[in-house]
Amino acid sequence: MKIVLVNTICQKGSIGRICADLYEVLDRQGHEPYMAAGRGKLPAYMRGNVIGNKADFTGHVLKNFFQGEAGFGSRGVTKAFIRKLEEIKPDLIHLHNIHGFYLQVEELFSWLKKSDIPVVWTLHDCWPFTGHCAYFDFISCDKWKKTSEGCHDCPLHRKAYPYALFKDNSRASYARKAEAFTGVKNLTIVTPSKWLADMVKESFLSEYPTEVIPNGIDLELFKPLDSKAQKLRNKQQAGYRHRTVLGVANYWEERKGLSYLERLSDSLPSNYTVEVVGLNKPQVTMIRKRHPSGRLLAMERTANPELLAALYRTADVYVNPTLEDNFPTTNLEALACGTPVITFETGGSGESLTPDCGLVVPKGDFDSLLAAVTRTCEERPFSIQACRSRAEGFSREGAAEKYVELYRKIGYTKETESAT
Repeated sequence: MKIVLVNTICQKGSIGRICADLYEVLDRQGHEPYMAAGRGKLPAYMRGNVIGNKADFTGHVLKNFFQGEAGFGSRGVTKAFIRKLEEIKPDLIHLHNIHGFYLQVEELFSWLKKSDIPVVWTLHDCWPFTGHCAYFDFISCDKWKKTSEGCHDCPLHRKAYPYALFKDNSRASYARKAEAFTGVKNLTIVTPSKWLADMVKESFLSEYPTEVIPNGIDLELFKPLDSKAQKLRNKQQAGYRHRTVLGVANYWEERKGLSYLERLSDSLPSNYTVEVVGLNKPQVTMIRKRHPSGRLLAMERTANPELLAALYRTADVYVNPTLEDNFPTTNLEALACGTPVITFETGGSGESLTPDCGLVVPKGDFDSLLAAVTRTCEERPFSIQACRSRAEGFSREGAAEKYVELYRKIGYTKETESAT
């Protein structure tokens, strides 16, 4: 089966890693995956191409800044990508994030409607069915729901990605997306969380069948210390009461809850250190100025998954204080390394947890968060084995196999319809 995977980037970030993992598993199974990334570089072993370029990306960003038209620039590179698709003649197209300033979505979906190629579209956020934002939980907005008016007067157009700084164009963008994204004959939506699936059912995308396939991770990379190393660590820690709290994000924007980790570093006992990974350089400088004691360690983003796995393994608890999210892979990575997870009850963040491997606390409740961290580190109610066992249900091979089953089902449906 020839499958084209489409995403903003490949390998970097959680979704980029998901796409790379899916490519590798499909390739091993004898399929013909093809990776189409919006920008960046593809690894040498991958068949594929980069859709956009720096000049086009800059123009699309400026178009959005001044006109609020994220997803409606990049017409030229989109037409070139469509010509590439016509050369490849894929059996199926699997879309991931199509926002990110590299596609003209009306051009792409107009072609998809004419091509009659089966499409799987994995939604990693809410951008496809809103007039602007990728998430709306933070402000409890419901204008995106199936209403006659749709999105309008967006309070986040300047404050949240994709940052339409000079114009609120949410009303027109909502209408254009609804027109473009509906009416594809053979399209199936996939969401990693039940929460997002429920959102889709309330949106204009509800005409499509929706499947829930949780994200998968590399369980060979993200794994606990081996037994000898763990015994040595336990021996070294005997009588030593230092505790490490870890937080990881690809981008620490307001909705990711960085302020809660800062508050934890100020409120936890002196034998605790909070490590925050994924900050940009200005954020690192800011954190170090605000927390000169060193009890909050600020680290920039890393593209090194081995380093990330090592940080998970050496933490006593992983804290994900996100206020808006879909199905964070960082939760899975921490569990796979044997580290318990604490997160807010928001979006699908808590769906990966059970009472045996972590805690879900009320959204925004700092006192509950602080109590959960202290209990987890001092009482140690969650074993390495229980955390790892939970994560083993989310292997990248398992996720890929579910996608292959879906590909086959969609292909079978197409063949059946053609025969009748």
